[in-house]
Amino acid sequence: MSESLLEVIDLKKHFRQRRGLFANLRGAEGVIPAVDGVSFYLKEQETVGLVGESGCGKTTVGKTILGLTGATSGKVIFAGHEITAMGGEPLRALRSSMQMIFQDLDAGLNPKMRIEQILREALTVHHRPSDAECARRIHELLDQVKLKSNKLSQYPHELSGGEKRRIGLARVLAVGPRFIVADEPTSALDVSIQAQVVNLLRDLQQDLALSFLFISHDLRIVELMSHKVAVMYLGKIVEMGVSERISHRPAHPYTRVLWTSLVEKQNREAQPAAASGAWGVFDFERPSAGCRFAPRCPVYQAAGRPAICTDAASEPPLRELSSGHYCACHFPLS
Repeated sequence: MSESLLEVIDLKKHFRQRRGLFANLRGAEGVIPAVDGVSFYLKEQETVGLVGESGCGKTTVGKTILGLTGATSGKVIFAGHEITAMGGEPLRALRSSMQMIFQDLDAGLNPKMRIEQILREALTVHHRPSDAECARRIHELLDQVKLKSNKLSQYPHELSGGEKRRIGLARVLAVGPRFIVADEPTSALDVSIQAQVVNLLRDLQQDLALSFLFISHDLRIVELMSHKVAVMYLGKIVEMGVSERISHRPAHPYTRVLWTSLVEKQNREAQPAAASGAWGVFDFERPSAGCRFAPRCPVYQAAGRPAICTDAASEPPLRELSSGHYCACHFPLS
């Protein structure tokens, strides 16, 4: 069994909330718990999917793991190094081993540079290859992401969305990472192109022994890509386990609703009023006491709104229901 490459232990990232003049005069200070006690581990050549609605804290988890934003508390241990206790040159030395694919297709692609210049710049950030070695690696990178060499003379705006994603991936691969945070790598792409990107990532994982944290709001895509899946809701992981189990036999009501909302998307669009009633409105800045999903939970409503679900002293912990399957719910689904 492969060893853990990444360990995330009780990771928290809280942001200060901008307040009005009168709140400042009263000394009141608001805090947004974007990430509020997240723990998981990732093995060599493994993919952990992180899924949840927009605003649940997925991207913040990825950026905090890589040290792109500082943690409020908790630990991130990568290859034996505690990232949360590092900074400056030691952290920079690890950058080539940890990279991020950003959701924005144009992130990292300088619009004034040709593709060859973009890849050459990436190759020389951490290393000083010769011109011949650099040219060889550029063509090797294009081959790895399945693009033709005639793209090298083009500018980013001349590429399609799928081609931009592949160049962004080639730019990440240029530094030789072991671990990649892929933040919504299939967003803004057609369904057919999404499948191509997922297949490409899986092929690269096998060929280059890569490990991924795959961030998405789409549980179907996460299921295709991931070995394990962690479901986030308002800064916390509410369910975690092997991909097939989480997708098709979820224990947490939120996971069930999340999956159903994707499968029955067309029906929801045809009946917007029903969809709104099922989901309700939530405030990510001020999570409810107790179970954060309770105000939107159909199980909570059907059970007559039991007090334990909203008791501040009884927030459901993430506990193991069966081997490798964890759920944070007072009334898990059978």
